[in-house]
Amino acid sequence: MKIFNQMESKVRSYCRSFSCVFDKAQGEFLFDTDGREYLDFLAGAGTLNYGHNNPVFKKVLIEYIERDGVTHGLDMHTQAKSDFLEAMRDKIFAPRGMDYRIQFTGPTGTNAIEAALKLARKVTGRQTIVSFTNGFHGVSLGALAATGNSHHRGGAGTLLTGVTRMPYDGYLGQSVDTTEYLDKALRDGSSGIDKPAAVVVETVQGEGGLNVASYEWLRALEQVCRRHEILLIVDDIQAGCGRTGTFFSFEQAGIKPDMVTLSKSLSGYGLPMAVVLIRPDLDDWEPGEHNGTFRGNNLAFQTATAAINHYWSDDSFSREVGRKSRVVSTRLDQMATKYGNGRFSTKGMGMFQGIDCGTGDMAGAISLRAFEKGVVIETCGSDDHVLKFFCPLTISDESLKRGLDIVEASMREICKEVATKPAKDGDLETATTRN
Repeated sequence: MKIFNQMESKVRSYCRSFSCVFDKAQGEFLFDTDGREYLDFLAGAGTLNYGHNNPVFKKVLIEYIERDGVTHGLDMHTQAKSDFLEAMRDKIFAPRGMDYRIQFTGPTGTNAIEAALKLARKVTGRQTIVSFTNGFHGVSLGALAATGNSHHRGGAGTLLTGVTRMPYDGYLGQSVDTTEYLDKALRDGSSGIDKPAAVVVETVQGEGGLNVASYEWLRALEQVCRRHEILLIVDDIQAGCGRTGTFFSFEQAGIKPDMVTLSKSLSGYGLPMAVVLIRPDLDDWEPGEHNGTFRGNNLAFQTATAAINHYWSDDSFSREVGRKSRVVSTRLDQMATKYGNGRFSTKGMGMFQGIDCGTGDMAGAISLRAFEKGVVIETCGSDDHVLKFFCPLTISDESLKRGLDIVEASMREICKEVATKPAKDGDLETATTRN
């Protein structure tokens, strides 16, 4: 570990939870430099929906590199880009009755958000953006302004402006429809809320704690946007590309966003790639008005096309994700009921689920114990209190069961240790009990 401590910035985070040096990866498995195998229930924070070094994509990528295919192309026309655009049009948009222009942004999700917010402001001539409590949209300044987490916001070093925060679905309790509050504030000339350019929302708040917006709430939010002529932007960077069971997380809600941001698993192989899907009449950019040196990652275009063609030519993969999701739901419900003395509960949807452990201390302890047993699993939420099950969608049934068994054994051990340990102010038991 010496070289990392000597040379790398203290800003690093994931490596602090998993203290080993990884060297190889295949499917749902990671291997460290000692050859030890780990089940990956983190999957690049949603970047590896199809697993590590997926053989279908790897073959395409190697062949493309060996024939000296274009790697870096700015925004020039290439065959790789053409293939991707055709795959999106024919396999993703057409079957869903969608019509979007595709903007290739800088290669990160936060840049896609920046582009969407800029375009919304440019098109409408308005400045304000509405985002939601516990939302996470990235850490560059524009996206960070729309992000709720105080830890990330604290690193900005400047005022974060131009965003009005509204309560997400369920934030004020399940009986409160927070879209009604938004609607009333927009209708009231004395509410102090300027008419916004856009509303940006995650259908499932990944980093925010696996909070799920109901289909009814999403439809009501869309109606509010239409009523007040506000653009609706869905941030599908983490929840998209099949994570909830359908390619887009909002499909089952039946809404039609004006813009959609995609990144993470879009390339299929973990290669950097991000796009904004734009309603055609909103594509009001001047040439080069938003750009980025690495917006033409042709290696990513190749693997993204392979992912769409292989997994999304019909609904068989979607059905398989749904089946595995039900397996995860059943096991997590059992764990939450069996352990934690009523303090645990399940959250999320699809292969985007977790267990609310009450405190970050409890969730962190379970995560660490699972890692010691060979499962890489992280936490999320405002206090890192949610244990986040985020394995590749392609995971085998055997590996899924083994990973769930390991996490359950870890949970059982930690809960037993907490129950038998004398309570002291500030320790794990006290912190958990206070919650």
